[in-house]
Amino acid sequence: MKGVKDKLNPLEFCDMSELDHYDYSLPDERIAQFPLANRSEARMLVIERKTGQFTHAQVKDLPQWLNKEDVVVVNDTKVVPARLVGSRTATGGAWEGLYLEANERGQWKLLSQTRGKLQPGERVTLNDLDGQPALQLEMVEKQPGGVWLAKPLTDEEGLTALNRVGRVPLPPYIRGGEMTSEDRARYQTVYAKTPGAVAAPTAGLHFTDELFGQLQVAGIDCVSVTLHVGLGTFRPVATETLAEHNMHGEHGVLLDEVAQRLHACRAQSGRIVAIGTTSVRVLETAAAGGSLAAWAGETKLFIRPPYEFRAVDALFTNFHLPRSTLLVLVRTFGGDELIAAAYQQAIQAGYRFYSYGDSMLIL
Repeated sequence: MKGVKDKLNPLEFCDMSELDHYDYSLPDERIAQFPLANRSEARMLVIERKTGQFTHAQVKDLPQWLNKEDVVVVNDTKVVPARLVGSRTATGGAWEGLYLEANERGQWKLLSQTRGKLQPGERVTLNDLDGQPALQLEMVEKQPGGVWLAKPLTDEEGLTALNRVGRVPLPPYIRGGEMTSEDRARYQTVYAKTPGAVAAPTAGLHFTDELFGQLQVAGIDCVSVTLHVGLGTFRPVATETLAEHNMHGEHGVLLDEVAQRLHACRAQSGRIVAIGTTSVRVLETAAAGGSLAAWAGETKLFIRPPYEFRAVDALFTNFHLPRSTLLVLVRTFGGDELIAAAYQQAIQAGYRFYSYGDSMLIL
């Protein structure tokens, strides 16, 4: 990636708090621009922490690496079409926004980008997917962090209106954020259920109904938690040290019945296998008291050294951006030197990176 070191030995740093320690160089051609035709045919680098051994496999091989007593935990959040395109109603100037969430009054919280300065009371006209004017927003108030409150001028329910005018919120490293019709289905897990995410829980993008069937045949249970992925998840850390980083909040739920199933898993010497870092955040937040329990609310948990994991025994995840909180989480879980070495091996072996890329399984 541009702006990172061309030659970096990830093992040469010893200060675990400095962000340079989580930097690495990635050729642009390693950033996946499109998903594979078959989700589960993505590559999977299996990392065994006890032995330090790496094995090259595919996601469809996952059942072979798990045990009958294990329980797989997925995040069932559903990505909403959060990218908004339009113009300033009074001037016609170009405007883009990103929907974040709605408040209890039905106002939209969003990020806004345009030339010049927006004023409270000003209106923005949103275009539909054909580029036609479709909905107006009235800007209400600018809040800390550059977030605007805006009132949609419609009698439609909020998600109905958003589905009519919103676009798939692809990250900018995928085709500059420009969606195709295929992205509506592919930038969504097959088990997505609860709308609220503005970015996909990307590890789950590899799963298919067929793969879930194979897990079931192997006697491996699957349970769901919810974490609505926010924009901050994928932003690189901008501070000099991890301790200075202000972690974003994300809303989630872990039901009591899920907590009980996971307790039973552990009682039978099974492993809790988190699918993606978002599932990890829910599980570890729910276990903050020392033992897994039902939980609902907002988590600002930042998993970084010397964090000790209470709930997660194995992790299936994608490859993450340099200097990101997700990379810090994965290296904290898998072992700093081991995961740094795994990233270098994946780059050398031609793995595809980021949201539409390949995966790793850390056992």
